[in-house]
Amino acid sequence: MNLTSNLSYLPENTRKGLQFADSRWQALRNNNLTYPTVITNSKETLNDFDADIIICGGTLGILIATSLQKQGYNVILIEKGKLRGREQEWNISRQELSTFVELELLSNQELEKAIATEYNPGRVSFHKGYELWVEDVLNIGVDPVFLLETLKNKFLEAGGKLLENTPFDSGIIYDNGVSVNVGNTVIKSRLLMDGMGHFSPIVQQARKGDKPDGICLVVGSCAQGYTNNNTGDLIASFTPILNQCQYFWEAFPARDGRTTYLFTYVDAHPDRFSLEFFMEEYLRLLPEYQNIDLEKLQFERFLFGFFPAYQNSPLKMPWDRILPIGDSAGGQSPVSFGGFGSMVRNLKRLTLGIDEALKVDSLDKKSLSLLQPYQPNISVTWLFQKTMSVAINQKVSPNQINDLMSGVFQVMDQLGDEVLKPFLQDVIQFPALMKTLPLVNPKLVLPILPQVGVQPLLDWTTHYLSLAAYSGLYPLGKWVKPLTTNLSPQQQYYYHRWLDSWKYGSGGDYNEN
Repeated sequence: MNLTSNLSYLPENTRKGLQFADSRWQALRNNNLTYPTVITNSKETLNDFDADIIICGGTLGILIATSLQKQGYNVILIEKGKLRGREQEWNISRQELSTFVELELLSNQELEKAIATEYNPGRVSFHKGYELWVEDVLNIGVDPVFLLETLKNKFLEAGGKLLENTPFDSGIIYDNGVSVNVGNTVIKSRLLMDGMGHFSPIVQQARKGDKPDGICLVVGSCAQGYTNNNTGDLIASFTPILNQCQYFWEAFPARDGRTTYLFTYVDAHPDRFSLEFFMEEYLRLLPEYQNIDLEKLQFERFLFGFFPAYQNSPLKMPWDRILPIGDSAGGQSPVSFGGFGSMVRNLKRLTLGIDEALKVDSLDKKSLSLLQPYQPNISVTWLFQKTMSVAINQKVSPNQINDLMSGVFQVMDQLGDEVLKPFLQDVIQFPALMKTLPLVNPKLVLPILPQVGVQPLLDWTTHYLSLAAYSGLYPLGKWVKPLTTNLSPQQQYYYHRWLDSWKYGSGGDYNEN
């Protein structure tokens, strides 16, 4: 079956969605994305408020909105469409879900009902290289429809206000608050939170059209008809470098079939291929990957997208009283698909931090930036992203990326779960990294150095040393915490934010969970 006819498996509305996503991807590559001016400043003050907090973007915003509403704040949540989860499950590890119970967002029974699928084991495998299997890593499929509907009901029952089918238009920052224009309505609050994602108009204005430093392209599907659907692939490859990038695969059981993804890491060069071409490649290679004919599959849905990542992250807003969350903040790892896992991981930290910021009125841009701090354990992953990507005109050995990945994972597998499992969940810890790096075969590392370049290596060294420092500062910060009771409320706010940054920036939150 030829490439063109493979796309006939996509329904007409899916083809249109793919073409729309492709137009945005092309505009991004060609620097044709325009950024609007949606936020302005005023020297006046507001006389009254409709809420304490306005949150724009309901998909991930409902998580923090419900948490803050249950803390006693008045929250207005704005969603441009209907607030409803997508059909495709969100994959996560079980221990991370405890946050929902800890914050009393879900009961244990509701949490179990939110879990649509659970499987073991998961595979890591590379072309002509090492293969390993791991238990209980990203093996839980959460049902977004049930999760968001449950949280929406709890948000409303707690007194929260939800404005659906209400797109964000613009906002004005005042000395003591924010006014937001939505349609013909103006609503006012002390704090505005942006959860509208990578392409939020607020984020676009703040970034001033800067091109992303890296892109994760993803295409895939959920289908029925697979003969083997009991295990998953966390990351797998079975081809060398093709079309100036390395193809990686992910697969896992879903409630209504089996989900398979093809993904790759690239830059935003104008000559990069389209999402439509990548979907053709996916359908061309899927039979070989899963050992099944396309004709035997019943496709439930197709999935596609691109996830930009910026080294200048998390995003520091240039305005007071605006806090980006989720993908808007850009705080997730550059090797991640999206922000659900990152949002869950940081949900408790954000809830407590925003609560404290509102209580002590630390809502200026400097104070709020501490709620989305620099995390060296995420920044070090930029080098990993670079090692898994190839520049458009670069010539490298066809299996160079596979060989390196195979060698690194073999070492981590030998070092045990305490090294391997956090890494697979995008939690990089200094002791694990320090154990791993000296054991990787230099013959695998040296060919990568010209591919990566000098500046990324220097940047990585800085992040690596910061990771070591944060790993030492966090236990020290906990030790001196009893001595901080005499600090002013504002000083305590700053101290707590620094303690959080050391904790999360060193991966210390993983051990405590």
